[in-house]
Amino acid sequence: MKDLNKGFSLRWVSIIIVITAVVTSLTTGVIIYNNSKIVLGTTSIRDDDALREFLKVYNSLDESYYEDINKTEMIDEAIAAMLKYLGEDYSTYLDKDETNDLSNRLSGKFKGIGISISNNREIVKVYENTPAFSAGLQPGDIILSVNNKTTEGLNQVELSNLIDKINENTILVRRGEEEIIFYVTADVINRPLTTQIIDKETQKIGYIFISAFTDIVGEEFQKALVDLESQGMSRLIIDMRGNSGGYLKGATDIASLFIEKGKKLYSLETKEKTEHFYDETDEKRDYPLIILMDENTASASEVLSAALKDSYENVLFVGKISYGKGKVQQTKTLEDGSMVKYTTAKWLRPNGECIDGFGLSPDYEVDLMQNEEGTWVDTQLEKAIELFS
Repeated sequence: MKDLNKGFSLRWVSIIIVITAVVTSLTTGVIIYNNSKIVLGTTSIRDDDALREFLKVYNSLDESYYEDINKTEMIDEAIAAMLKYLGEDYSTYLDKDETNDLSNRLSGKFKGIGISISNNREIVKVYENTPAFSAGLQPGDIILSVNNKTTEGLNQVELSNLIDKINENTILVRRGEEEIIFYVTADVINRPLTTQIIDKETQKIGYIFISAFTDIVGEEFQKALVDLESQGMSRLIIDMRGNSGGYLKGATDIASLFIEKGKKLYSLETKEKTEHFYDETDEKRDYPLIILMDENTASASEVLSAALKDSYENVLFVGKISYGKGKVQQTKTLEDGSMVKYTTAKWLRPNGECIDGFGLSPDYEVDLMQNEEGTWVDTQLEKAIELFS
């Protein structure tokens, strides 16, 4: 095995696959609690004055507007406006294409170039064996334009969509004082977990990178964990840097592999009640864990981190303070294939705290560094290994 005591570059921990930037990322990172076809609720038109007024306007426009109206598009805009009225970042309307994109990403497959982007247009990570890696893009590059369209003013999701929707991308970046053009072809990318055994003196340290909480991440994590244990692993590093969330079930499935039966995993606080959720499995472990996190660690990643921190005996956080998303969304698919996503609850860590807007603080705050050659060095991972020495 490689002697990892000599230092790590970010390139080493780059994962084979990854999103260009997940629809469920920083600004719209989502803990998906339920997904279903939308159905009529208990609201009656007869009893709802506001709904009657809406239908009056709709009918008047349909009958009397001087031009033809695309009623489907008008209703879509009305739905989007309702969600926008809430004034909350995580409650949004997704059109059919965006819905399909989200579904594909959370199933573990998506179209992209293989980078993770921050909200200031900076490339946070470039993942190995992806189009971006082959083209030569690097962490720290600032994306100035895509196909001659400026990225000024675009948030993370808008920039991601701009790249994802075009197969052949001409990307202009600023690297230090230099501006460089890259030609990158988007491709379908898979997202399995990445694992490694790190030999450190007399002990074996396991390493698992979780890129997102897909619908199969719990099952895949358990397989990876058992495999590492069969190789003599006695310590484990769980890397969730850049992981902006996904399905809540994935976070609880993984937490339940470690936490003792009966201990609290999280709570959900709605406007009506607070419901507590506990580990119901017989599985548990007791070896030390370290979680790597950064500013892009969000949502379901924070649920898992908090559950382990509060309900497991031996956990340390290393890296930077996490994003701080303490809300849970429900998704409902409309008949035309579009989707509404809206917040239904706050989630609370086992100790009762809500991290929304605050995040989780690392026990050891560590910045990534560049060496004399300008190569990024994974000082966060180095610190985690040092703590296990």
